[in-house]
Amino acid sequence: MTQLTPKQPARRGRIFPELTLSPEELARRKAEDEQFYQRCWAIFERVRPELIKEHYNWYIAVEPDSGDHFIDENKEVASQQAREKHPHAVHCMFRLNEIGAVGRI
Repeated sequence: MTQLTPKQPARRGRIFPELTLSPEELARRKAEDEQFYQRCWAIFERVRPELIKEHYNWYIAVEPDSGDHFIDENKEVASQQAREKHPHAVHCMFRLNEIGAVGRI
């Protein structure tokens, strides 16, 4: 183990403390994320009943600003379709099933 000398101060804490976000900023970002998710979920809930019959367990990418949605059996293809049509927008991915979860539970 290396011994500390007077020239080597003990370092504790974050590597980049200037990049630490305030609790207010963290709360604001969390609220924005939740609002974005709720807008996407509303579109998903609206289109799910008609799409789930023929496309069960397919993926759906939702872009909330335009209300567009893109479906495919492959998650990457649905995401690529959304990026092609809306290259500068963020989209949310769901799965066309009862709970809408994309990953494993």
